[in-house]
Amino acid sequence: MDARDTPEQAELRRTARRLARALGPRTVADLDDGKRRARLAEAVREAGWLELRHDAGGGAPLAGGVEAAIIAEALGEAVADVAFAGPVLAADLARRAGASPADGAVVGFARDLLGAAVVSGPATTAPIYAVDAAAGDGPVYVLRAEDGGHRLAQVRGEGGREGADLTRALRTIPAGAPVAALPDAPRLLGRADLEAWAALGLALTSADLIGVTRGVLDLTVAYAKERRQFGAAIGSFQAVQHLLAEALCLSEGAFSVALQASWGVDELAPDEALTAGRVAKAYCARAARTVCETAVQVHGGMGNTWDCIVHVYLRRALLSSRWFGDDGEQLRGLERARLGAADGPA
Repeated sequence: MDARDTPEQAELRRTARRLARALGPRTVADLDDGKRRARLAEAVREAGWLELRHDAGGGAPLAGGVEAAIIAEALGEAVADVAFAGPVLAADLARRAGASPADGAVVGFARDLLGAAVVSGPATTAPIYAVDAAAGDGPVYVLRAEDGGHRLAQVRGEGGREGADLTRALRTIPAGAPVAALPDAPRLLGRADLEAWAALGLALTSADLIGVTRGVLDLTVAYAKERRQFGAAIGSFQAVQHLLAEALCLSEGAFSVALQASWGVDELAPDEALTAGRVAKAYCARAARTVCETAVQVHGGMGNTWDCIVHVYLRRALLSSRWFGDDGEQLRGLERARLGAADGPA
C-alpha cells in the first residue's frame, strides 16, 4: 500500500483539522456551550462527513475507510464533542443490509461493546448501549438472528447517558424495548459482512486514538515550554524530555499501523481487514493510554482538574479503547485466528 495521502485526502485532512480546531472545545467549560456544539454538529453534517459510507450505487460506499479515518482522527485530535463514528458505522451496516440509513441512527451494542447487539425476540432482554449517539432518541440498529445470518432491526427508546467520556454520548436503552423490523433491509448479513463492518469500527476507533494522542501531546509540549520550576521551564528537564519523546514515538508508531487498518477496510478480504484492524487497535489502545497518562503526569495534579482539558483526552481514549475491544481483546482475537487457540492457557 502507498501510505501517502492523495491530494484529495490531504485537503480533506487539512479541512477536517481546521474545522475541528475552530469549533471543538478548548477548555472543559466549553463542553457546556450548547451553541458551539450545535454549530459543530451542523458543520459536520453540512460537510457530508456522516454520509461517507452511504451507498454510492451498486452497494459500494461513497468514500473509503481511509477518508472516514481521516475525519475520525481530526475530531479526536480536537476532542470534538460531535457524533461521527456512531452514525457512520450505522450507515455502513445499513448499506450492507440494503437499507437506507435513518436520520440519527446508531448501532446498539451489548455491555462489553465488542459488536452489534443480537436479539432473538420481539423485545430486548438486556440493556442496549448506543455509542456516539447524536442528540435525541433516533433509532438504534440491532441484529436479529435468522437462517444462519442476521437481519438488521431497530429498537427505540429513551435512555440515560453514562460513561466517563465527556465528548461522546453513550445512551442506555433498558431491557424490554420493542424490536421492529426494517422493511427496506432485504439483505441478510453474513459473517463476511460483519467482519468487514467490525474492521471499519476498529479502523475508526484506532484513528480516533491517534488523534487523541496527537492532540494531548501537542497540548502537553506547549505546557512544558511554559511551566517553570526551579527557575527553568520543565521542558528543559531531561526526565520530562524522555517522557515526551517516548510519547511521540508511541504516537507515530500507532499512526503507521492505523493507516494499514483504514486502507484494509475496502482493499482487503473481510477476514484480512479484520486482522489488520485488530493489530492496529491493540497497538493504538496501549499507546493512547500511555500517552494520555504521560500528559497527566507532566501537567502534575492540575491534569485531573476541571481547569485543565488533559483529562478529557484521557476519558475519550478510555471509551475508544473499549469500543470494539481493548488491546487484550484484540490480542486474544489474533491468537484465536492465527493459532486456533481458545481463551486461556492450554
